[in-house]
Amino acid sequence: MLLTEMRPFQTLYSRTHFRYLISTKHPQIHKLYRTFHSTNHRLNKEPFTVSTVYDPVTGSLVTKPVAKSNHTEPESNSDYADALKDDRSYGSVLKSNQGSWSGNKKKSKVKSTWVCSKCGYADGQWWGYCRECKGVNTMKELTEVDNGGKTNGFQVSEKIVRSWLPKGAGEAVPLRLTDVNRGVNHSDWRFPLSGLFGDEVSRVLGGGLVPGSLVLVGGDPGVGKSTLMLQIAAIIAEGKEIGKPAPVLYVSGEESVEQIGNRADRMEISTDELFLYSSTDIEDILGKAQALSLRALIIDSIQTVHLIGVTGSAGGIYQVRECTAALLRFAKKTDIPVFLIGHVTKSGDIAGPRVLEHIVDAVLYMEGEQHSSIRILRAFKNRFGSTDELGVFEMSPSGLKAVKNPSEIFLSEGHSDSEFLAGLAIAVVMDGSRTFVIEVQALCASGSSLSRQVNGVQAGRADMIISVLMKQAGLKLQSNAIFLNVVSGATLTETAGDLAVAAAICSSFLEFPIPSNVAFIGEIGLGGELRMVPKMEKRVSTVAKLGYKKCVVPESAEKLLRRLDLGEMEVLGCTNLKEVINSVFITS
Repeated sequence: MLLTEMRPFQTLYSRTHFRYLISTKHPQIHKLYRTFHSTNHRLNKEPFTVSTVYDPVTGSLVTKPVAKSNHTEPESNSDYADALKDDRSYGSVLKSNQGSWSGNKKKSKVKSTWVCSKCGYADGQWWGYCRECKGVNTMKELTEVDNGGKTNGFQVSEKIVRSWLPKGAGEAVPLRLTDVNRGVNHSDWRFPLSGLFGDEVSRVLGGGLVPGSLVLVGGDPGVGKSTLMLQIAAIIAEGKEIGKPAPVLYVSGEESVEQIGNRADRMEISTDELFLYSSTDIEDILGKAQALSLRALIIDSIQTVHLIGVTGSAGGIYQVRECTAALLRFAKKTDIPVFLIGHVTKSGDIAGPRVLEHIVDAVLYMEGEQHSSIRILRAFKNRFGSTDELGVFEMSPSGLKAVKNPSEIFLSEGHSDSEFLAGLAIAVVMDGSRTFVIEVQALCASGSSLSRQVNGVQAGRADMIISVLMKQAGLKLQSNAIFLNVVSGATLTETAGDLAVAAAICSSFLEFPIPSNVAFIGEIGLGGELRMVPKMEKRVSTVAKLGYKKCVVPESAEKLLRRLDLGEMEVLGCTNLKEVINSVFITS
């Protein structure tokens, strides 16, 4: 009888139907409740007694079987009353020890997700390659625990973030664009960084530091990321741009406070408003910062901090993403700019999910050759400015120093015997919005093995220029070994340096030195013709300011440059390589 009644209960009453019976207090639910408990005790072969209790729902006395065990049932039907109050789960009504009908807490479920370490694409199944970016072996398995519907995801303390909000701040509402811009002076919105060093950094940021911005700084190990950020922190803490010192918090998860202080002493940084702290807990960092009215916050590095409650260890994809999201929310709600230092992988990309670069407002990358003291700071992403800007620094024992004239780096030192030397030519190239004067060297050696060695110039581009010189200009370069080099390890990535490469080869082959005050700008075509390059006016103006006396350009550009005030510098327009050779390589 009892088993017969249980069978329709297990098969016919779905979860939705059972919720309906509970919510409507249907009389059938009382029968099912009593039947199940009776059957449960009989199946377990436990002795039980039947007791009569008062049911507050029906207002009558009901009988209830009670097992004889150490556990005593409460005098009121609390299990049944709680079940009627909570209609979210039918399992809470049937409290027993039998499988799925148990009222115990639901076990945690583990959810596996495959995330691409290159682009951040997530998939529920492993495919061997990323279906978004097509990267092979980039899918990494991540597990996420689900505790009764509550995911261990973003759990940064709301109390800490709210403490930064103005008192009495109400709920945010959409605002009209005209209301947002009313009374705002955009020229004073950013705060610039003082000094020559600060000017270089401000140039890369687009004109200064934006309040509430989140900036990610990446670079190879040992390139000087921590040194750069410590100098920026010192400039902001000095507060010369606002006329008074301002607190700045520098947090490191890699070094102790004493180690940071030792580096600051070596760099001669002694500002009173620069605070140092060593921690890896985001909530702890924000908690310690509550007592300071910060001007800026610096985290070194984002791969070393963690957020309690988030799956994975520090540096994992989930931790990096959620910690960055927490700091972004902090920056936007408080208008305090936050700098993050990021590690890079062996391929040169910033470690962590690709979504990290999408979250932040600006991504700066610091570059530098292993055996060179020159450091270049570029912007790969900037929501508040151009990504064409770059800053040039030189690493010294006392820190990074801004280079006043970057072109001096790419020019060879003065010669003791003469100002002329065969095989040298000056190229004028642009990187972003900045103009650089770079020296190209060439060596044509006859009688040696017919080889070509190229440094700083694309090999295919060099072969094309050499072939054009042989075919269109008539130079007999077939029996010469040709070596090309760009000074200071620079690389010519644009075609504006073609004419300088050809001029250097001609100078070495003809053993005719080019005066050091002559520059070359132009692209070479397969027919030997000279072609225009972008931003010709800015290139020529830079050459004139540096004191050059002559600039060789394509003839089509000569007409555009006549309206410029170039001082004493002569602009020589040529149509092809033969005219260049006949105009430059002549005895005056």
